[in-house]
Amino acid sequence: MTERPNILVVCGRNKKRSRTAEHIFKNDDRFNVRSAGLSPKSDRKISENDLHWANLVFVMETGQRAKIWEQYQHLELPTVAVLDIPDDYEFMDEELVEMLSDRINDTLKEVYNI
Repeated sequence: MTERPNILVVCGRNKKRSRTAEHIFKNDDRFNVRSAGLSPKSDRKISENDLHWANLVFVMETGQRAKIWEQYQHLELPTVAVLDIPDDYEFMDEELVEMLSDRINDTLKEVYNI
């Protein structure tokens, strides 16, 4: 693959989990990353443009994937992978950083071999 894949990381309000993921991967040369939230109260709310841009979407919980499928069923959606990370962490929490790094890297290795 010559082009870097576009990775969208989504959580409830784009305050802790997805923002942490964007922060830890923002300078990664293997892919482009952006984060968004599902709630109308999100710092950066997910949009159709985000979903058109993304090659792969990560959500934290199964319910978030269902919400994206429901809200954007009129779109041809990219793969939406569930990371299974509960909303128990603060922004840049050490354990959260480790879980995000491990799970996102494992999936990228599997899907893109990067």
